[in-house]
Amino acid sequence: MNKYAFKITIEASNENDAETKMKALTVLASKLTEKELDKLAWIIKNDPAKTKLAKQYLGV
Repeated sequence: MNKYAFKITIEASNENDAETKMKALTVLASKLTEKELDKLAWIIKNDPAKTKLAKQYLGV
């Protein structure tokens, strides 16, 4: 599989939080397909009920 590099900006309250977010995004990108990631993003953006359930399941 090919690798690509991007320069992005992440909103966070401090640099440590931004690094944590980036590490989490990297794991998601490496474990999920582009179709799965796209569906996950769509649900988070458009379906607050499912997002709330997922957060409850994760304990956050």
